Amino acid sequence: MNQEELPKFHDTFNPILDVLSNGEIVHHRVLLKKVVDKYYSSLPKELLDQKTKSGETLILNRIAWGKSYLKKGGYIFYPERGMVQITEKGKNSTNGQLHLKDIQGETTFFDFYTDEKNKGISNSTEILNSSPQDLIDTGFSQIEAQVKNDLLEKLKAIDPYYFEKVVLKLLKEMGYGDFIETPKSGDGGIDGIINEDKLGLDKIYIQAKRYGTNKVHEKDIRNFIGAMSGDTNKGVFVTTSDFDKGAYQKAYDAHHTIILIDGNKLVDLMYQYNVGVQKKATYEVKQLDEDFFEGE
Repeated sequence: MNQEELPKFHDTFNPILDVLSNGEIVHHRVLLKKVVDKYYSSLPKELLDQKTKSGETLILNRIAWGKSYLKKGGYIFYPERGMVQITEKGKNSTNGQLHLKDIQGETTFFDFYTDEKNKGISNSTEILNSSPQDLIDTGFSQIEAQVKNDLLEKLKAIDPYYFEKVVLKLLKEMGYGDFIETPKSGDGGIDGIINEDKLGLDKIYIQAKRYGTNKVHEKDIRNFIGAMSGDTNKGVFVTTSDFDKGAYQKAYDAHHTIILIDGNKLVDLMYQYNVGVQKKATYEVKQLDEDFFEGE
């Protein structure tokens, strides 16, 4: 395993067996923590803090799936509610050599994957090496990426004036105050003005450029700053394309606070705040509630 990535669920098999190798009965939450502390605590914090799509800590989720597979294979068992203990079979497999293929032939846990392979799923290796949670998250990520790609293509094709309305609508959904659209002639490069607060005490000027492949240049940022004409020192420049190096440098050097939002960042924000997209379906994933049974 690369030291700069999280372990796959099956990478946790041997660490779990090692932590349980003394034969003690361990609470399942304690087991997860011990595995992380002993084997993965040196990983970067940003990796250890990664979440699944449902909000669980990803490293703990993968260890939990590893534990579930080991139980299916007969390497561990649950002697009491919420407790985990190694079996004799597990003790005989604590040499650090247990692999996913060793469990595949001992359990019907992979029947689902075999069925999918027979249906023509091409990337069967990835399926077998992924936990069900990983497969869910991967599927959602692929859908999200496609939706964002489609959204960006749509933004590049719409009327430029309507694109300005989209940008102002997004900022409204992000929690800023009311906005004012500027006239389409003689606006000095300003497409809209939004209130940073509900009372309109602070104003932010908006420039929205709907480009296909052309980048925003340093001159565009310079003109935008000039158009503020001392009325405000805050601005947001949004484009469906990107900014060249000079544009980034000009915004960085300016005495004003200029936020640059390129096409990728724009669709990320629109996706997050449900602007131009809609929920098509909601899927509910349930898991065992260990706490429910602890009181018995």
